[in-house]
Amino acid sequence: MKQVNEATVPEVAKVSETVSLFEEHKTIYMRSVSGVFNNWRWVMVFVTQAIFYGLCWIDWNGRQAVLFHLVERKFYIFGMVFWPQDAIYLAILLVISAYGLFLFTAMAGRVFCGYACPQTVYTEIFMWIERKVEGERPARIKLDQQPMSSRKLRLKVTKHGLWLLLGLWTGLTFVSYFTPVKEVMHAITSGSLGGWETFWIFGYGGMTYLFAGFMREQVCKYMCPYARFQSVMFDPDTLIVTYDTERGEPRGVRRKNAPAKQTALGECVDCNICVQVCPTGIDIRNGLQYECIGCAACVDACDQIMDKMSFPRGLIRYSTENALAQHMSRKEMFAHVRRPRVLLYSAILVAIITAAGWSLAHRIPLKVDVLRDRSMLSQEMDDGRIENIYTLRIMNTDEFEHSYRIGVEGLKSISLSSGQILKVPAATLQSFLIGVNTDADSGKQGANPILFSIEASEDAAIKTREKASFMLP
Repeated sequence: MKQVNEATVPEVAKVSETVSLFEEHKTIYMRSVSGVFNNWRWVMVFVTQAIFYGLCWIDWNGRQAVLFHLVERKFYIFGMVFWPQDAIYLAILLVISAYGLFLFTAMAGRVFCGYACPQTVYTEIFMWIERKVEGERPARIKLDQQPMSSRKLRLKVTKHGLWLLLGLWTGLTFVSYFTPVKEVMHAITSGSLGGWETFWIFGYGGMTYLFAGFMREQVCKYMCPYARFQSVMFDPDTLIVTYDTERGEPRGVRRKNAPAKQTALGECVDCNICVQVCPTGIDIRNGLQYECIGCAACVDACDQIMDKMSFPRGLIRYSTENALAQHMSRKEMFAHVRRPRVLLYSAILVAIITAAGWSLAHRIPLKVDVLRDRSMLSQEMDDGRIENIYTLRIMNTDEFEHSYRIGVEGLKSISLSSGQILKVPAATLQSFLIGVNTDADSGKQGANPILFSIEASEDAAIKTREKASFMLP
């Protein structure tokens, strides 16, 4: 084997290169933008946050309208009370959410991410605070490049203070959906806030502050699984944010009103404003990328530049891959959006929602469990009749107190040993000991099937029947 003398190896060959497996993070200074889609984003911000921050303060029949009370193990949603036994509705909700995700993604890509995702919404709010305190994009870049001064310290403290206050209020609101908001506020003012409430107020508030204030686009790019599997639900007829390459290329700077044909350039003036307004910092002109959240900020920005240059709008627009390739009109494009895949998803989603709505509308606010006393199978009464003891667990899931008439059938001469009317307060579970007796010769020896009937005295529609067994010696 030939030996190589290190002294004869050129210095250039000895230079080693370190390759990083992680992309270096660069701060994105998002430029503010105005336009139709920006207005829709702010509409969604106001709607979603009005619901989130306001719903916990609404009273309904003397209690909080929406409350997921973990201590009582009951969920209150306006006039409905859900118990652990109603877990089927949670499963239905998850199925509806899944099919809704499939449908909207197949139709319009990541439209949920761009307009209603909590990460997007809170990032918009935090960035609005940042712009009000530190100024627009050039001012923020200049401020960060400056050495620390009293002015810079004052602006940074003010911004982060407002972020922290908003984050803590968000955490407080989140906890108020699991512990009544009035109890939480009283506990805070009296200094008696519980451990888990304290943990979640600061934990959820801290996560809001961290995700919306610092991580921002990194959550969408690296933490959100939707960014990775969205391509499975896309197809060439999915409505996405697109750049019209035929119109825009080749790019180049030109004077205002200069015809594109005379300059041998496309209509893209290479101003890079579409990149500056992008919350994830991508260049949509490079084609669809998994980082794109479909917010259409670049559409609003590009339309403004097209107006200034006296070019038609739509160089960057919502479109589909097939529409761009085949030069479809808007009518033809939307006709392809309504394709069998979308219609199938829509039909399944409507069917599930309809079935769930019908089930909720016809839901009987009464649940009963019957347990026979196993410590004593049966006992003989003074008159010779045989008695069994049962525990009736009556769950009144209604908002009002009810009196229930109890009946029993299944054996000849069977009857109740005690009273037939039981009162149960609203949204409570109570247990009652009930004696049932019958003649000794009314059935066969051993277990005999019987039926308990429970009916609300105030509303005959609220009733149910439960099976049990009666033991004869």
